[in-house]
Amino acid sequence: MQITRSWREQRVMLKNRFSVLNDADFEFEDGQKESMMDKLSVKLKKTRSELELLFAELQTY
Repeated sequence: MQITRSWREQRVMLKNRFSVLNDADFEFEDGQKESMMDKLSVKLKKTRSELELLFAELQTY
């Protein structure tokens, strides 16, 4: 059974894990999620693949 966490839960978990993140880092308009992901990638110094793995990992907690 795979549990899917809400975006809100994922955001809180990431902010707890990475103190450099804040609410503004997760804001995006409809259709602009890719831009937000690119900004997170730069801020966390992670590749896009690493960031996608991180989000996938959050689903398993």
